[in-house]
Amino acid sequence: MNKLTGFIFGGAALATIALVSAPMAAAPEGGGPRGGSFAHRGHMAGGAPLISIALKHKTELNLATDQVANLEKIKSHYESQVTPLRQQVQTIEKEIANLAQQTPANLIQIKSKLQEAEKLRSELRYLQLEAMENGRTVLTAQQRDQLKTLIGSRQENFRQMHKQRS
Repeated sequence: MNKLTGFIFGGAALATIALVSAPMAAAPEGGGPRGGSFAHRGHMAGGAPLISIALKHKTELNLATDQVANLEKIKSHYESQVTPLRQQVQTIEKEIANLAQQTPANLIQIKSKLQEAEKLRSELRYLQLEAMENGRTVLTAQQRDQLKTLIGSRQENFRQMHKQRS
């Protein structure tokens, strides 16, 4: 039973770390060397949504004032939605860790908490995809291509930096 408790506790701790530290951004359509669509790519370093990257490079992307305003509105709405959900997941993960430390661990309660956390993670993922799709519709095809190039160069710089450290 101790191995199971350690396994559950370790998994809960890893899940918490992954959720808290996992960035919430994805590459644009066909982004990066592995392809994928704007809304179906993985995460980007820095924790900021793709919209934040576009806003950071608004001059290079030649964003119009209304585009900037729309992207800022999407970003603000996204952040207001995900912040409480992330806090709820963190709370649940702490509860799971506490439940896993009890002897004997109440596996029924742990399973229930895990399912509760997964529902919230699913909602977070959906909100991420929704924000990215809304942001994509604000940009022109040319701006999406420019953003894709910017992100590709950022990823390449990140890879080069890690190779040098190895």
